[in-house]
Amino acid sequence: MSNNVTLLLIALALPFLLLALMLGMERVERPLRVDSVSEQLETFLGTARPDEVETYVSEGFAPALERYWRRRRITRLLPGRPR
Repeated sequence: MSNNVTLLLIALALPFLLLALMLGMERVERPLRVDSVSEQLETFLGTARPDEVETYVSEGFAPALERYWRRRRITRLLPGRPR
């Protein structure tokens, strides 16, 4: 009977342990994503159109970057345009 109770406790605790591990990994990964943002900003500022830079100045990086990536997706879909 004791083994059954131990297995039951392990089975109930496992999801919470996994959740704690995932939260800990998110805290570890958060600083690593900051470097990715700086690389995206450098690429964005090097190839952005004036209206996209204006969006960056007035609304911030996230809306401007979304507008930039939307333009890039559209230009890849249109035939006859250089990639």
